Amino acid sequence: MRKSLLHICTLALLLGPMQPLMAGDSIPVVRSNASYVDPTIGNVGQLLEPTRPTVQLPNQLIRFTPTRKDYMDDQISDFPLTIVSHRLGQVFALKASIHGTGDQAWDGRPTYDHNLEINRPWYYSTWLIDDNVGVEFTPGRRTGLFRIRFPAEADAALLFSPYNEGDPGWQFPSAHEIAGVETYHGDIKVYLYGVFSTPGTTVVQGRRATVSFPSSVRSVEFRYAISYVSAEQARKTFDEEIKGRSFDQLSAEGQKQWTDVLSKIKVTGGTEAQKRAFYTALYRCYERMVDITEDGSYYSGYDNKVHRETRPFYVDDWSWDTYLALHPLRMILEPAREEDMLQSYVRMYEQSGWMPTFPVLFGDHACMNGFHSSVVFLDAYRKGLRHFDIEKAYEGMRKNATAATLLPWRNGPKTALDDFYHEKGYFPALHPDEKETVAEVHPFEKRQAVAVTLGACYDDWALSEMAGELGKKDDQHLFALRALNFRNLWDSSKRFFLPRDADGRWIDIDPKFDGGTGGRDYYDENNGWTYLWQVQENIPGLIGLMGGKKAFEDRLDQLFREGLDRSRYDFWYKFPDATALTGEYSMGNEPSFHIPYLYNFTGSPWKTQSRVRFLLDAWFRDDIFGIPGDEDGGGMSAFVVFSSMGFYPMTPGLASYTIGSPVFSKVTIDLPSGKQFTILAHGSSAVNKFIQSAKFNGKTLATPWFTHQQLVDGGTLELFMGPKPNKTWGVAGF
Repeated sequence: MRKSLLHICTLALLLGPMQPLMAGDSIPVVRSNASYVDPTIGNVGQLLEPTRPTVQLPNQLIRFTPTRKDYMDDQISDFPLTIVSHRLGQVFALKASIHGTGDQAWDGRPTYDHNLEINRPWYYSTWLIDDNVGVEFTPGRRTGLFRIRFPAEADAALLFSPYNEGDPGWQFPSAHEIAGVETYHGDIKVYLYGVFSTPGTTVVQGRRATVSFPSSVRSVEFRYAISYVSAEQARKTFDEEIKGRSFDQLSAEGQKQWTDVLSKIKVTGGTEAQKRAFYTALYRCYERMVDITEDGSYYSGYDNKVHRETRPFYVDDWSWDTYLALHPLRMILEPAREEDMLQSYVRMYEQSGWMPTFPVLFGDHACMNGFHSSVVFLDAYRKGLRHFDIEKAYEGMRKNATAATLLPWRNGPKTALDDFYHEKGYFPALHPDEKETVAEVHPFEKRQAVAVTLGACYDDWALSEMAGELGKKDDQHLFALRALNFRNLWDSSKRFFLPRDADGRWIDIDPKFDGGTGGRDYYDENNGWTYLWQVQENIPGLIGLMGGKKAFEDRLDQLFREGLDRSRYDFWYKFPDATALTGEYSMGNEPSFHIPYLYNFTGSPWKTQSRVRFLLDAWFRDDIFGIPGDEDGGGMSAFVVFSSMGFYPMTPGLASYTIGSPVFSKVTIDLPSGKQFTILAHGSSAVNKFIQSAKFNGKTLATPWFTHQQLVDGGTLELFMGPKPNKTWGVAGF
């Protein structure tokens, strides 16, 4: 499904007092990269969390989308003044009312029509049909602007209320102004200062506040600023950023910012649908992290203090999801911003005593498993990003590896299970129906013994490699040995990574289905078929365990063809995160991203080309169902961006990329240095997806790899495409 309204690039900027456009209206447009973005792509999830049509400036504090149950809901509850954290809460609810300020006004959920709703990264509008009220919104960095049109002869009011527990504070310094404070996550004060274009009658009633306008008022603009620092800072931000600015000015500046970042990658060829999917994915890669610095100050949830800082301070990252592709993509497109983000991680470590992995506004969110921020630091360092305190970062990485618990969804010091891991080299598992004896184990997330062991191996490998870069030879040796612990869970007879108990005995399970909900006793959200490949830091070692490259390739083939041995209902009842299945391969979950590229380590790189194209076509469409799993704020979208361009960072921490099959005939990346990296896929099409031969900077390229240095030097990769595989290309040295 596509809506013609979403293809109207300049509509948002042309609206004065808002008039709804109908689907058949014809408006000339200029086809910029930004015009391909459709924030509704993926708004209906297969089983889990959908995307949301987020309105914000790239990587900035203000994020907006209407509050509703989901995309299929035809009613809107209210409009948040900002979404504080990706899927973790919002503050300051706003409602536009023509029903006065009684219960009907507060409790009502006015109807809207999807085809009268406009979603752009920098602009939103809707028409509330029941009330005949038009609502528009456009964001600044730390500010926002609503433009609301009321019908004639109706009571016009704006209603404000909190989303979070705790007593909010409301003040009306004048009939034009509102000041508020809401408590987020128990103890974080979020401050609001706003101005109405028209004075009104103001009332504070407990947790709620209202402003009612004279009957002659048909249109109201509400400008506001948000601060995590202080009420005074909110007022200062308002004066600096949005005072005296028109709606159209702010929206035009937002459009320019999005046009600039989306123009960093230019594509030629492909279909209109592929361009919409591609540029929408690129837009989502700028949702997180977010800069919460305010005039050189920021509030930190890591020590609950306000700090002065000359650099931007970023929060809101889930590194279990984003280390694979989003951070590597930003290292290409926005290396200076990535350095600021990594320095923010360092500051969080200094303030809290632990290097975070899921840093959000209120601190490190205990989620998933592993310390994959360690991989991000190594990856950045090896790609030439040095403008952060690497020695302090290493100190935090090492402390995580030696003193923190590996338990899923837990933060804090190590436990008896961690001591066991450090001594024995694997995380011990329980037998089916065996009662948990360690109090710190999360009652739902369980031990995830195999997933934890494999994830720790990658993190220890990153620590070893970083130690080598920094000349810390003893640490390099220590953690290199720990990075080989994956071998301790390899069952050579069953050819899976399987759990062992504390006595070293194998636990007899079906790796396809056992382990409770999400396989969490042993794996994490996915089964043993997915975790069979979670050694991307040591692929030669994994190939050796499987018996060589031919056996490795055969096992990959089997993955994509293996049946579930039960109904999909039974499988997904137990593994709801393992969405977008192709055989036992789950495209909808992050641990699977690198797997189709593993054919480049075999005698059949053409299978990578075939698989990646198939997966993009099957699962990443340009409609509301176009994201096959939890997108996680750019984590999955970065896979789409890389794979559509035709290459992928197989092993973050190694400064190289492996080649797939571009969906576009030409891709040009504008690099911060002023140079360009270009991919020419001659003859690329839906049929011509196989590489016949390749050149890099005019010289024959016989292997499916190139380095990060070659990319940033401004190289040109030429791929000559055809309809049938050249089974000899890319196998040099096989």
